[in-house]
Amino acid sequence: MKKILMAAAGGTVLGLVATTQFAGPLLAQTASSESSVYEQLDLFGDIFERIRQGYVEDVDDKKLIEAAINGMLTSLDPHSSYLSEDDAKDMQVQTKGEFGGLGLEVTQEEGWVKVVSPIDGTPAAAAGMMAGDYITAVDGENVLGLTLDEALKLLRGPVGSEVVVTVVRGDKPEPFDVSIVRDTIKLTAVRARTEGKAVVLRVTTFNAQTFPNLEEGLKKQIDEAGGVANVDGIVLDLRNNPGGLLNQAVFVSDAFLEGGEIVSTRGRNSAESDRYNATAGDLAQGLPMVVLINGGSASASEIVAGALQDHRRAIVVGTKSFGKGSVQTVVPLQGNGAMRLTTARYYTPSGRSIQNLGISPDIIVEQPAPLPADATEEEDTSANKMRSEADLRGTLSNDSLTADEIKQIEDDRARAEDAAKLRDEDYQLAYAIDILKGLHALGPQVEVDVTVTDANTPADGDTAAPANN
Repeated sequence: MKKILMAAAGGTVLGLVATTQFAGPLLAQTASSESSVYEQLDLFGDIFERIRQGYVEDVDDKKLIEAAINGMLTSLDPHSSYLSEDDAKDMQVQTKGEFGGLGLEVTQEEGWVKVVSPIDGTPAAAAGMMAGDYITAVDGENVLGLTLDEALKLLRGPVGSEVVVTVVRGDKPEPFDVSIVRDTIKLTAVRARTEGKAVVLRVTTFNAQTFPNLEEGLKKQIDEAGGVANVDGIVLDLRNNPGGLLNQAVFVSDAFLEGGEIVSTRGRNSAESDRYNATAGDLAQGLPMVVLINGGSASASEIVAGALQDHRRAIVVGTKSFGKGSVQTVVPLQGNGAMRLTTARYYTPSGRSIQNLGISPDIIVEQPAPLPADATEEEDTSANKMRSEADLRGTLSNDSLTADEIKQIEDDRARAEDAAKLRDEDYQLAYAIDILKGLHALGPQVEVDVTVTDANTPADGDTAAPANN
């Protein structure tokens, strides 16, 4: 016992000596570091004043400081940045997925704002706006020369406010004005449709509307098909989806998983790390799934693809994803601005970080390049068409099939021809649907407990083998 106490005391003394020896230099180093920081801040102030006084043109002090702050953040990584008041508001619109507006999907063509489509059930649709309309002015302000974002700011506004848009329409000789009262517009983050017997869920972004859109769209397509028994499977199309809200990526992954980890985030300190797990319940009710990704699939898209791939819930098809495996936290700042700061990396359920690596698809399928613009003439292939028995004069009819069976064959052939057309329009999607057809044809996989017995085991012809249904 005495030796233990002495050892303890000796350790204490040594500890005191060590502290005495190293505390001085450590404090000096800290003081030196702080002094260096203040010197750098003085240098910044000196440069700022010299720019204000000596630059060839007058400068906006606020913009100058914001640019300096943004430069400091962007030097850290490509995804950290400063958001001005206007930029912060725009980001809130994108993530919330709703705003006060008219309900128009627009693009820009030769400097003018062109209506792609009015959204059903919105003020623009009720006012009679049509696809192909050109908007030349908003409340009398000409939009020619404005960027698309600048034009959108004119179209958006407080709910209940009125706006007058000047429209040029192909069948009208003169421009005319349309008065529209703004309302709350919800962006459609997920578009659902059925191709053949496969439900296609096209997810364009991860905002507050993503999971509600996905849940509603999937249910509607299954109901219209007459139930899950009439659906081959689900294609989750995440191509060119740049990501968005982390919680929405978790919700979408959870929608198709019965349990297990979805994603984990690991920050600089362990206290900043987190883990997200799935809850019971599968919206697809066990239907086979294919996830489509490409080089434009990033961030939240990669979380979903990685989770479904690691849990073997879906086959991932396409090309390698973008490889953005970092999490940004938006911190509000004084003056209504905000700071977007990278605070963590995220990891798939198997523990892999995809930062700079991306999600590798299970099946690599390149999207064929479109035909050259001058390849407009198609060769007449009718002369080269292979003739069949049915083309021969006086051929015998098939009297072994009923009218319903013949119709079923014709319907199947029509679906196959539609699938062939889809390959020309979207080869990757057609490939994904073909995979689902194959998985559906195999039927549910039956697990069998095989026990090796003695010589009394029945002969092969007597063995009760499970059937694939």
